[in-house]
Amino acid sequence: MTRTRWMAGAGLAAALGLTLTACVSGSTDDPATEPAGTTDDGPVTITYTNFISAGGNEENLATIVEAFEAEHENITVEVTTLPYADYFTALQTDLAGGTVADVFDIEFANYASYQDSGVLAPLEVDTSVYQTSLAEAYATDGTRYALPSSFSNVVLFYNKDLFDAAGLDYPTADWTWQDEQEAAEALTDADAGVWGDYQPISYHEYYKAVAQAGGQFLTEDGTAAAFNSPEGIAAAEWLVNKSGTTMPTAEQGAGTPDFDSGLFLDSKLAMWHNGIWMFGALAEADFAWDIAVEPGDAQQASALFSNAVGVSATSEHQAAAAEFAQFLTSSSTTVDVRLESGWELPPIADQAQLDAYLQQENPANRQAVFDSLEQVALAPSIGDGQAEMQDIVTEELTEAAAGRKSVEEALASAEERVNALLG
Repeated sequence: MTRTRWMAGAGLAAALGLTLTACVSGSTDDPATEPAGTTDDGPVTITYTNFISAGGNEENLATIVEAFEAEHENITVEVTTLPYADYFTALQTDLAGGTVADVFDIEFANYASYQDSGVLAPLEVDTSVYQTSLAEAYATDGTRYALPSSFSNVVLFYNKDLFDAAGLDYPTADWTWQDEQEAAEALTDADAGVWGDYQPISYHEYYKAVAQAGGQFLTEDGTAAAFNSPEGIAAAEWLVNKSGTTMPTAEQGAGTPDFDSGLFLDSKLAMWHNGIWMFGALAEADFAWDIAVEPGDAQQASALFSNAVGVSATSEHQAAAAEFAQFLTSSSTTVDVRLESGWELPPIADQAQLDAYLQQENPANRQAVFDSLEQVALAPSIGDGQAEMQDIVTEELTEAAAGRKSVEEALASAEERVNALLG
């Protein structure tokens, strides 16, 4: 199944208890007839393969597993942790060989292909404990096939000192593209090397901008490109017209590693579209800064990056695996561990549990992280051609930014090339 989606979430809803319920009956000897959510009898051992803890969060994961086992004396969890660079190759090998773990990590970008191939067990769960947009990201035709384990998103960073010096009001959640453009123009002083705005000219920014303009990147059935439209043209122009006016060109360094973060840390950049994972890197900044929900045009739409866990459709212990998936993604232990360690954000909706995160300083407006989830642009997912599609769009937009093609020519070429991928 190929899909792209713009979703409106319900905001930070009150959390309800997450219960696992069986909706069908049948022999538990056949895992295909046992919905993930029934109850296993007797001691069982389940396996969990992950990449989320690799590189420094192995002990944090161990804390969560130990807490789960203490509450579920009949279930033992065996954990395998792989580096992200190796994980998905190993997962494909395990799936092909029939040796996949009972529970395993996925990303939203590859959810559709895994779900379509039948490797994920349906999960009969009440997902109201999760942020609405995150829970809906892992549902197909009304059925849940994975549970969100963490998320991060993109917001608008801004240098308050530069805004103050220019006598400008700070960005708010009500800003539009026009508001951002006017502020960027007022804040840009190219002779002094100060730029008003920075937003990468890339696929990842473009599909989001298309949603912000009110358009679609792919058709509803995912069989063809839909971005060569008035909304798609407006989105491309929004990105490429910044180059050389309110943000540096590629020749001036834009796009080189850490160029944008260096500008922001040197107070040479007033506004910056980037992810909340940059909070730590800015902790020692010697100027005042904050964040806001990214401006939109026809509507707001924020980029969401999410990890999730699925239960194998061939697992012999789907109920126990679902119990662990639930605990791993929404338990109070998980929330505490993630918030205290800064290990991405838990996907829960309960505001009370998130208060500790919101009360941290720098940035002061951490509420914007969650406000951004109310309108989310999920990345288009097409399966095997995903990486090539991303490269095509970035390449064509780069040609337009450099003036070697018009925006219309670039999008027409990108449309033809992406449609060829989609068959």
